[in-house]
Order: sequence, then structure tokens, then C-alpha cells
Amino acid sequence: MASKARVNIGVIGTGRIGKLHAGHIASRVSGAALVAVADINLAAAQATAAQFHVPVAVADYRGLLDDPAIDAVVIASATDTHAEIAQQTAAAGKHIFCEKPIDFDLRRIDATLAAVQKAGVKFQVGFNRRFDPNFRRVREMAAAGKLGAPHLLRITSRDPAPPPLEYVKVSGGIFLDMTIHDFDMARYLMGGEVTEVYAAGAVLVDPAIGEAGDLDTAVTTLRFDTGAIGTIDNSRRAVYGYDQRVEVFGPGGVVAVSNNTPDTHVYSDAEGVHSARPLYFFLERYTESYIAELQAFVACLRDDTPPPVTGLDGRIPVVMGLAAQKSYRENRPVRLDEIKA
Repeated sequence: MASKARVNIGVIGTGRIGKLHAGHIASRVSGAALVAVADINLAAAQATAAQFHVPVAVADYRGLLDDPAIDAVVIASATDTHAEIAQQTAAAGKHIFCEKPIDFDLRRIDATLAAVQKAGVKFQVGFNRRFDPNFRRVREMAAAGKLGAPHLLRITSRDPAPPPLEYVKVSGGIFLDMTIHDFDMARYLMGGEVTEVYAAGAVLVDPAIGEAGDLDTAVTTLRFDTGAIGTIDNSRRAVYGYDQRVEVFGPGGVVAVSNNTPDTHVYSDAEGVHSARPLYFFLERYTESYIAELQAFVACLRDDTPPPVTGLDGRIPVVMGLAAQKSYRENRPVRLDEIKA
């Protein structure tokens, strides 16, 4: 595909994230064209197609897999369909961008990665935060040795409001839904692998979340193969907005990034010093990173290079999430090698 001038992409799933990807492919990702969308809710697919001037909208995603004009597919459907659709897409010989997680079950993830390898297609997982300019700068400085060998990592990730209970019931739980992004960031920022996790959790935001079998507040301690230590703190509700901060500390210094705000004004008066609250949620905070990850996907197809976020990169945070769940249940540190497919 290195010589192909334009990559034709179909999007499967036109919910919130699928519609976001569709809009970006249609108007903001160079070298790509959005040529088809699919959703089991045909009206939703048709509405997205009309909004972005897409010629094809179908209810059955297999119509996209059978279309020889489509080079690649973005899988943004319900999580429990990702693995099956990805395996069928690989068998159809089309490249794949798959939203996280690939699946909650390691056996299905492994079957998917095997199908991708057998078909020889590209497979990129949608961990968009790697493409955020702030976090990328932290990674670049750490990788360049500016901090020395990192000793400590701190990630704060707090949502402005909890998701609907209907979503909580099928999300896989806080560690596989919310913290999974932070698990990926931990590996990315530190440039190393986590060997052990120790998770503590509570229901402090909404009792209904606990009744649904999940947590809404958690702290996870990470131990890296280098001996470094990390902490991740999560909450489903931060009244001041979407709280996304990281810090990496080492013998040579520390690098930290704070929240993005709509503007940078600072107002000082007799009552204190005031500024804008963080951007409200992930669609606002990470818009540019969503575009950048798709641009990177298109580039790896056109240049025939490895995807920047591989299937293995998609698998390991699921292992970390399962280890965190086990750690919380058993109230002990859990090594990642305890988690088997």
C-alpha cells in the first residue's frame, strides 16, 4: 500500500467514538477518505453518513468487509464485538484500527492477534493518549535521559461525572474501562514493563455503582521491571472537571504536565486567584490526539511501517486490568505473570 495515494476507510459503529472518528477521517486526516459506515442501528449509520457525506451506510458491517474498494476498517462498535469483527476483518484482508480494549478475555485477544498475523494486515489499537502533545513530551524527555533512569511515576485520571449505570454494567469495571488508559500510559511514559500491581478501591461517588458490581474510586501501585514505582489514582467524579495529570521523577529531575484549559486567563481579586477549569471531558481534552492517532494509522499503511500502538500494546493493559481486579479482590499485590489466558 506504500504507493497508494489515498487510503479508503470504513467505520464500524457510529456511536459517540465511532462518529468522532468518522468526522475526523472525513475532514481532518490527510491521505484518507471515509467511504462507508456501518451500525446495527441503520438510522444512526445513515445520519452519520449524511452528516459527513459518506456514500455508503449499512446495518451489516460485513458489507464493508466484502467491499474491495475499502482498504482499512475502524472498529468502534460495542466492546464485546471487537474481537470477532477484527478476526473477520483480518480474514477479509483489510487493515484494522480497533478501539480499546480488544476484548476482556485474553483467549479472544490472542485469537485476534493470531488472525491478524496470519492475514498479514496492520492492526493498531486506539490508545489515543500516547498522541497527546503533553504526554508525548514527557515520554520524549524521559527517553532522552533528561531525568536519568526514572524512579517514580504518578498519574492522576479523574472523570468529571460517572457514566450511566447501563454502561457501568457492561464496561468490564473501572480497571478495564477507565484505568486501562492509565496502564497504557504507564508503560509508554516509563518505557518499561510493569511486573506487579496492587490495587485498592472503594465506592465513594455513587452507591448505585457499587450495586452494579463496580468501583468508582481507586488507587493502583505499579512495580516496574526496572525497580521503579508508579501510582495511578482514579475517581469517577471530579467536580472541577476532567483531571488529567502525569509526573515522572528521576535522579536528574522531574517532568510534569497539568490539565488543559479552554484559555489561560488568571483573575486575581480579594478572594483569591482564579482560572478556567479543565476542559470538560475526553472528547474536548483529547481531540487532537484522536486525529493524530488516525493520522499515524494512515501513515503506517501508506509507508508500510509497524503501527505505533500494536496488538501486544493492546493486550498488556488488559492483563494489568485483570491483575488489578484480582489484587482488589484478594487484597494483595499480584504479579502480571499470574494472569493466564
